[in-house]
Amino acid sequence: MRYDERQDRWQVLDHETVAAVLADPATYSSDLSSLAPAQEDFETFRQGNFVGMDPPQHRSLRALVSQAFTPRVVQGLAPRIEAVCAQLLDAVADHDRFDLVDALAYPLPIIVIAELLGVPAQEHRLFQEWASVLFSGDQLGEAPDMADLERALEAIAPAVREMNGYVLQHIRNRRARPGDDLTSRLISAEVDGVRLADEQIVGFVALLLVAGHVTTTALLGNAVVAFDRHPGTDAALRADPGLLAPAIEEVLRWLPPFPELGRLVTRPVVLGGYQLPSGTLLMAHLGTANRDPARFEAPDVFDVTRHPNPHLTFGHGIHFCFGAPLARLEARIALRILQRRFRTLAVPGYQDVTYQNPAVIIGVRRLPVEVVRA
Repeated sequence: MRYDERQDRWQVLDHETVAAVLADPATYSSDLSSLAPAQEDFETFRQGNFVGMDPPQHRSLRALVSQAFTPRVVQGLAPRIEAVCAQLLDAVADHDRFDLVDALAYPLPIIVIAELLGVPAQEHRLFQEWASVLFSGDQLGEAPDMADLERALEAIAPAVREMNGYVLQHIRNRRARPGDDLTSRLISAEVDGVRLADEQIVGFVALLLVAGHVTTTALLGNAVVAFDRHPGTDAALRADPGLLAPAIEEVLRWLPPFPELGRLVTRPVVLGGYQLPSGTLLMAHLGTANRDPARFEAPDVFDVTRHPNPHLTFGHGIHFCFGAPLARLEARIALRILQRRFRTLAVPGYQDVTYQNPAVIIGVRRLPVEVVRA
């Protein structure tokens, strides 16, 4: 552990302590709303965002959402994910060079989520526009302070307001005319006589945009970069298709899209040998925990055969990432299709690659690739 004087917070770095913090929501709260600037357009988000909730509120909301967003629902998306990948790559069929983010990594998860929610195809672009505004990080520096956050929230508030209004109307339409989609299942989900309010569903849809979209976009781009930067990896994956799943886990360990999670100490506690008072802000660093030599052999080696691989990229405990199964499924299908379509896929020059703001997410914004078709 170490104390960051400039930002007035403790940084938790080793795997064991990070895992312990994430597994104890009673002592280390996920509810950081008291620290965030007030912004009325984001209040609806918070009502359905169980990532920022503690038990028992977290438990009841996640149980309701889990009724609708089941493992069977996720696995049932596989054929459609394959079809969308094929459709997107058909659009660049005559290109020997294209931007992998624009062509595949960015639109794929947005289309899948929009279809899952029952959003008409002609309106999928709205979700792409909102996601672009919400997660660009253009208003933030690499170490944002409260003033930076306030400016960023004000800048993206109009997009949030527009998305809230759209999703709320979509929910009301589905209440009147239920369909075979996730929105309709969320409306009908019930636990102990309790159902989700419309505002809670809006907040969950916003969460799904994060869990199901930006994580997948970052994972796909990071995988292509990691495979390209480690010669022999692509050939090994082609020779042994069974390596793809562990390779994806190694990409997640190597480049976690969200490398740190905030927690607020709820009572005086001793952590890492330090006495921390109630109200202390902790940042649990998943990135450093994922390279802890006490937990990983040769942690600075990118090894697609690594087993076991207990990385913390998707969190730990009750807040384990709700969108993890969908992100893994989309990455596995997309990367396999890229291998089938292209005999080689390489990054011709990293001077043309642009990255996301690391204060928001670890990933690429532009990733030009050159391909040779199979």
